[in-house]
Order: sequence, then C-alpha cells, then structure tokens
Amino acid sequence: MGIFKRMADIIKANINDLINKAEDPAKMLDQILLEMQENLREVKIQVARAIADEKRLRQQLDQNKAQAQNWESKAVLALQKGDEELAREALKRKKSYSDIAASVEQQWKDQNDVATKLKDSLRALESKIDEARRKKEVLIARQKRAEAQKKIQEVMAGMADTSAFDNFARMERRVEEIEAQAAAAVELETNTMEDRFKALEAGAGVDEELEALKAKLALKEGKSESGSQA
Repeated sequence: MGIFKRMADIIKANINDLINKAEDPAKMLDQILLEMQENLREVKIQVARAIADEKRLRQQLDQNKAQAQNWESKAVLALQKGDEELAREALKRKKSYSDIAASVEQQWKDQNDVATKLKDSLRALESKIDEARRKKEVLIARQKRAEAQKKIQEVMAGMADTSAFDNFARMERRVEEIEAQAAAAVELETNTMEDRFKALEAGAGVDEELEALKAKLALKEGKSESGSQA
C-alpha cells in the first residue's frame, strides 16, 4: 500500500535534520505538520476501513465454522439413526463450509495484519505530530529570543558609537563652565563688598589720626602763646 511508504518516510524522518536544513525552520515545521495532518486523516480512514473489513471477515469465519460444526452434528445424528447416505451428504456440506472457513480465515489473518499495521502507524504518526508541535513551540520561543538578542545587540552597537557620548560630554562641560562663571560672580561680589568695608575701616583710622594731630598742634600752639605773654 502506498500509504505505508509515505507513513514510513514521515515516521523515519528526523525532524531536527529537516529543521537544520531549512532556510525557514518555522515554515518547514508548518509544512511538516500540514503533511502529517493530511496523512493522519487518510490513515484514520484506512484504519476504519481495515477494522471494518477485519470484523466482516471474522464474522464470516465464525459463521462458516459454525455451519461446519452444525453439519458435523447432523452427520452424527444421521449415523445414529442408521441413515448413512444422509450422513454422507451432511459431511459433504460440512467440508464445503470448512473449506470456505479455511479460505476466509487466511483472508481474516491477512486483514488483521493490515489493520494492526495501520493502527501502529496511526499511533506512530500521532506521536510524530506531537513531537513536531513541541519542536515548533520550542523553535518559536528560540526565534523570539534570537530576535530580542539581535535588537539588544543593535542597541548596544548604536551605543558603541561615541557621538552620543560626545554630546553628553559637551553638555557636561558647558554646565561646568556656567557653574564656574556663577561661582566667580559670587566671589567677585563678595570681594568687592569686603574691599569697601576695608576702605571704610582704613578711612576711619586716617580721620582719627588727623584729629589727633590737630589736637597735638593746637596744644603746642597754646603753650607757645603762653610763653610769649610771660
């Protein structure tokens, strides 16, 4: 049967090898699953037919064996009644049913073998389909991880470009310059105020010294006038 060869090819196929050789593994698995599903439907039909034929042949076998046994019993009864001619006819009928039973039995055995092989193939195909589905789920998960890793690598590669970091560095230097200018302005303002206070303090000292000199001169002049009058 052609279906046996197709089934054997599918069941013997190494899914991993098929995936590794495929340009698009996910598409390959979809194709494998589709073919397996089609074969599964065909195998189920063949199994159902084979089982039906096996049951029909088994029924015919049992019926012919029962008829052969029945005519043997009639032959025995005819002999017991002394009718040898009737017993002979009964045995001829028995032989006819026995010959048919022997032929049907061989057909039934052959059909039973076919049905058994088809049922085994059906189970093997179902197992292979389950394997392919699991492989597909794993493959899809691996593909998603690979795509995520690729995007991460692309981002990292973009970050490896120093232009972005150079922009940050320039901004940082500009901020530092502004901060330095602000600090210098504050320091300059502080120094100006301190200088003014120092000037005031210095001016106050000069005024005091000037007044002291004035007082000293006045005192000398007073003494000089007093000496002249005497």
